[in-house]
Amino acid sequence: MTLSVRSPTDSERPALSICIATYNRCAYIGQTLEAVLNQLPAGVEVVIVDGGSSDNTAQVIEPFARQIHAVRYFREATNSGVDRDFDKAVCYARGEYCWLMSDDDVLVPGAVARVIEQLEPSLDLLVVNSRICNADLSVELSPRALAITSDRRYDAESANAFLSEIGDYLSYIGGVVIRQGLWLARERQRYFGSEFIHIGVIFQAPLSRIKILADPLIVIRYGNATWSTRGFEIWMFKWPSLIWSFSGLSDTAKKRVVAREPWRRWRRLTFYRAIGAYSYAEYRKFFIDQGRTGLLPLIIALLPAVAVNALTVLYWFLVNRNARAGIYDLARSRNARALTRLIARRLGIPTQ
Repeated sequence: MTLSVRSPTDSERPALSICIATYNRCAYIGQTLEAVLNQLPAGVEVVIVDGGSSDNTAQVIEPFARQIHAVRYFREATNSGVDRDFDKAVCYARGEYCWLMSDDDVLVPGAVARVIEQLEPSLDLLVVNSRICNADLSVELSPRALAITSDRRYDAESANAFLSEIGDYLSYIGGVVIRQGLWLARERQRYFGSEFIHIGVIFQAPLSRIKILADPLIVIRYGNATWSTRGFEIWMFKWPSLIWSFSGLSDTAKKRVVAREPWRRWRRLTFYRAIGAYSYAEYRKFFIDQGRTGLLPLIIALLPAVAVNALTVLYWFLVNRNARAGIYDLARSRNARALTRLIARRLGIPTQ
C-alpha cells in the first residue's frame, strides 16, 4: 500500500530530508547517524524507517531520536522489505528533497552542506559520488565509485546518455537525492520487491533536470550489503530484468549498464563461482527449476571453486590490479586459499 502524507507548508518545510531505511544494523547505524548529525545544519531532518529489527537497532537509534529534534524515527511492527521502507521514509519526509541514505555508510565532513548548495530550483535529481572502502572503512578500494572528475548535467533529451553513463552507479541507493514531489507522483508499487525502487522511480520516464556531483561525499562500506547472500539472484536476474523493463530507452544504453542475460557470460558466472555465490544448488534453483537452458552454467557450477578462485585472482593480478573491490571479494571468500590471500596482501587489500 502506498502511503499518503500531508504536505507541509513552506514555512515548516525543510530543504532536505535524509531518508534511511534500516533493518538489523545495530553494529553500523550509530556510526552512520553520528557522521550525519555531526554536520546537520538547520533546515535538514533525518527520517529513519526501521523495518522491525530484531537486534538492538532500536536501542541504538532511540537516544538520537530523543535528544535531537531533527531525527524522526518510525519503527515498523514487521519487515516489509527495503523498497517499501524507503518509500515509507520518503512519504514521511517533510523536505523538498530526499537523500536516500544507506544505513551503514558514512558521510565525509561537509557533505550535507555541499549537497544543499547543489539543490537548484526545479532540479529533479542530484547524484552524489562516493568512494569505496572495506567493511571496517580502514582501507580504500576505490577513490571514486563513479569515475568522473567534473560535474555533469542531463535532461530529458539525454536520457539514454544518463542511463548508459550513470545507470550502473545508481544501483547504489545512497547517492540518490531526489525531489520528493517527483517521487510521490510516480508509480512505485510495481517496484516493491525489486530491491531497487529508486531505479524504477528514476527511469520510468525521463527527468528534466539532473546533476551529477563528481566529488565523493560518501564512504561506502563495501561487502556489507544485507543482500550479500542473494547476490547471484539479484545481479544475474533482478537487476537486468529491471533495467531492461524500461520503455523509451535504447537497447544500446541498457547494454552499457548490464546485459539482458548476464548469466550467459562465462566471466560473470566464473566470478560468482570463485566467491562461493554460485554452485550446483544455484544451478538447480535458477536454471533447472526455472526452465533456463545452457551447458555453460552447468559446467561452471561443477568446477572446483577453490581452483577457480585462485585462477581468477591470479588473472586479475596480472591484467587488472585496479579491480580492488573484486579482489577483496575473492580474498574474503570461503574458497580463498594462500595464493589469493598473498596477492590481496601484496596489493594492500584486507583478507577479512
